[in-house]
Amino acid sequence: MNILLIAINAKYIHSNLAVYSLKAYADEYQEHVRLMEFTINHRTDYILQEIYKQHPDVLCFSCYIWNFRYVQELVTEFHKLAPEVPIWAGGPEVSYEAEAFLEAYPMVQGVMAGEGEATFRELCRFYADGLGSSIGIGSAPGSGMGMGIAPGSGMGNKDGGLEEISGLVFRDREGKLMRTPAREPLPMDELPFCYENLQDFANRIIYYETSRGCPFSCSYCLSSIEKGLRFRSLDLVEKELQFFLDHRVPQVKFVDRTFNCSHSHALSVWRYLKEHDNGVTNFHFEISADLLTEEELSLIASMRPGLIQLEIGVQSTHAATIREIHRTMDLPRLKQVVSRVRSMGNVHQHLDLIAGLPEEDYGSFAESFRQVYAMKPQQLQLGFLKVLKGSYLYEHQEEYGLVYQEFPPYEVMRTRWLSYGEILKIKLVEEMLEVYYNSGQFGLTVKVLELTEDSPFDLYLKLGEFYERRGLFAMNHSRIRRCEILLEYIEEQDPLHRDIYQETLTFDLYYRERMKSRPPWAPPLSEFKEKFREYCPKGKPMHLEAFWYDMEEILQAETLGAYPAKKDTRQFFLFSYEERDPLTGQAKAQCIRRNHGRICGS
Repeated sequence: MNILLIAINAKYIHSNLAVYSLKAYADEYQEHVRLMEFTINHRTDYILQEIYKQHPDVLCFSCYIWNFRYVQELVTEFHKLAPEVPIWAGGPEVSYEAEAFLEAYPMVQGVMAGEGEATFRELCRFYADGLGSSIGIGSAPGSGMGMGIAPGSGMGNKDGGLEEISGLVFRDREGKLMRTPAREPLPMDELPFCYENLQDFANRIIYYETSRGCPFSCSYCLSSIEKGLRFRSLDLVEKELQFFLDHRVPQVKFVDRTFNCSHSHALSVWRYLKEHDNGVTNFHFEISADLLTEEELSLIASMRPGLIQLEIGVQSTHAATIREIHRTMDLPRLKQVVSRVRSMGNVHQHLDLIAGLPEEDYGSFAESFRQVYAMKPQQLQLGFLKVLKGSYLYEHQEEYGLVYQEFPPYEVMRTRWLSYGEILKIKLVEEMLEVYYNSGQFGLTVKVLELTEDSPFDLYLKLGEFYERRGLFAMNHSRIRRCEILLEYIEEQDPLHRDIYQETLTFDLYYRERMKSRPPWAPPLSEFKEKFREYCPKGKPMHLEAFWYDMEEILQAETLGAYPAKKDTRQFFLFSYEERDPLTGQAKAQCIRRNHGRICGS
C-alpha cells in the first residue's frame, strides 16, 4: 500500500509542518506512507508527472490558500490518469466547506476536516488493513468500488468502515456525502516531534509549535472559531529545543498563534533559550506586544542580539476598526513596548498591518500606517485582508460590503469604506515599502527621503506613482537600477539635494555588501587608492569609501534645513563585512578620524 502525502509550499525555504506531523503520528504505518513536497514555482504538469511516477494507491493533499488552485488542477488531471486511486484532501482550505468542495470535485473521495493527525492515522489503518483496497471513483455505478469502500467491508455495519472515523466528510457507496462527528483535539504531548531527520530540512525554515489555539477572537482569523488552548509540556519542549540547539539550526519559527498568551509558558521557554544559547540559532515568535510583562521585557533585554525575533500583529491603530474586528489590544502599551524593545538593540521586530478591515477608510488606514511606521520596526508588513472560509468576516461579508477575489487567496478588492481605486493606491505603497524599506538596502537614503514628506504613506505613494508613470512595475530591476530610479525620482522631488542622495545611496550600497563594481555616480577609486590599501589589506572583506558629507549628521537631521553642509575635505568610512549587525545584516561602518574610529549609528 502506497499512501502519498503531497505538500505544495509557497517557497522552497518553507517546509510543511502539517504533513510531517501527519506522517509521524501514523508511525505504525510508516512503511505505507510517503511524502513529497513541491512549491508553487513548480509547473503543475511537473508535479503531476512526479506524483504519477510514485504510483500511489491513495493520494492526499494538504490544502492552503497559496496552493489550492494547484490542488484543484492536480486532482482533476490525476483522476483522469488513475481513476482507481482514492484522493483525499485536508487543511483549512477544505475543512470549513468540505461538502461544497466535494460537490465541485466529484473525483475526490473525501476531506479530513479539522485537526488531522488522528484522522489520518485511522485512514491509513483503513487502507493498509485492506478495508479500502478498491479501485477508484471511476468504477461501475452501484458496485461499491472506488469509494474507498471494499466490497464486504461492512460500511455501515460498525466494523471499521469510513463512517467509524471521526473528522471525515466523504462519499458513501451511493455517492451521497456523509459527515462523521468532529474529531476531538489531541493533547499537545501526543503530537510527534517531526525533525529527527534534519537532512530533510537542509536550507529550509524549521516550523515548531508549543501550543494550539488562541485566546482571542479576531474576526478575520480562523483561530477565532477554534475552541480551546492547549500547551505542550515544558519538559518536552525543552528537550526538543535542545535538539535544535545541538544541531545549530539557523532559524526556528514558532507557529503558536499568540506565543506569550501564557506568561509562565513564555518565560520558561525564553529562559531556556537564553541559558542554552548556542550563539547561532534564531527563534521567531508571534506575540502580542501589549501583553509583555516587565519580567519578560527584562529577560528579553538580557538576550544575545539575534537570539529571538518578534512578530507583532498591530493590524490597525483605528479604534473603531479594532473594536469591530473583536481585537483585544492596548495600543498605547503596544507602542511603549515596541519602543522599549527597539531601544534594547538586540531584537528584530516585525510589525503587521492589514488593509481592508471593517471601519477603516483610506484616511484612517494612512494614519494607521503613519503610526506603525513611526515605531521603526526592522520590517513592516503591509498585507491585505483575506476573506477566509469559516471566519467571522466570511460569514458577515455582505454586512461589511466585502468584495473579494473569487479564487485564492480571496484578497479583498472593495469594502464599505474602501474603493478598489483606493486599494490600488495602497498596493503602490506596499510595493515601494517592500523595495525601499523592508529590503533593508536603502536605510540611510530612506531616512533622508522621509524629511521630504509630512507622511511616510505619502512618500511611498508618490514613489509608487512615479514607478507607475514610468512603466517600471513591468520589469525586474537590479539593486543599482533601483538606486538610479530613486535618483530620477529625486530629480523631480528634491533636485537641490541630489549630491547628498548620491552619497547616501553609495553608503547604503556598501553598508549592505562589498560591491563588485562601483556605482556610476561614485568617485573613481583611484582618487584615494593609497588610503584604501592602508585600511583594506588584500584578502580582507572590507571596503573604504570617501564622502563629502558627514553621514552621522545626516542621520541626526530632523528637517530639510538641517542637512549638513558639504565638507572641505572628504571623510572616510570603513565597512567591515566580518562584523555585521545580527538584526539587519549591515556591515560595521566606522568613520575614520584622526587615527581613531567611531561607529556610524542609525
